[in-house]
Formats: sequence, structure tokens, C-alpha cells
Amino acid sequence: MLVLDNIISDRGSKYAVSGGEVGSLEAARDFIQVLCRDKRFAKATHNSWGVILPQGAVKNDDGEAGAGMVILRMLERQQLKGHLVCVTRWFGGKHLGGDRFRHVQEAVRIYLTEIGPVA
Repeated sequence: MLVLDNIISDRGSKYAVSGGEVGSLEAARDFIQVLCRDKRFAKATHNSWGVILPQGAVKNDDGEAGAGMVILRMLERQQLKGHLVCVTRWFGGKHLGGDRFRHVQEAVRIYLTEIGPVA
């Protein structure tokens, strides 16, 4: 599991991105459960994630409507299968409007750059 913390900050909201290989929906749920063992992530406002599995794409917005789809689109463009990406947001008190989607995209971009090309 790779965790890149405190990568984006805007109007008090802070973002992190995490990811790793998973082979099933159960493994994806286990991944999020392990991530949330860290109390900081468990107390986050949103842990939105997406993964493309052999059975199809799976996402969870965790209350950040549309964030999971943004993550899935980026994974599809990279043709990255079996690799869960989770964008975490701690709400800072001010609504970000459409900027929140830009931040989700940037967080995924940072993660994909960090892991480099995947075969």
C-alpha cells in the first residue's frame, strides 16, 4: 500500500491519495479497512475510491458525489486494472464546488506519476 499524504490543500481541505493492487471486490474492501485502521483516515470526511476488476469497474464515492467516477475514468485512460486508488479528503469548513473534482484528478495524477508505468 502506497500512501501519499498532505498532497493538496485548498481553503482548509486537505487531500491524500493511496493505492495498491487488489484482485477482487473483497480485497478492495479489505484495502480500505486496512487504510482506515489509521485513525486519521478513519476520521476523514471522504475516502473515495475506484478499481477496475475482471468483473468490471467498482467505485465508492463515500459521500463525495462523483469522485469515484473521476477516479475510474483516470484508471481507464491509463488502462490500469486490478489497482485500487483512494482519494481521501478532510473537509476544511469551506465548500470547494467544482474545484473538488479538479483536486481528485490531481491527486490521482500524483499517484500515477509516483507509481510510474505499469506493465
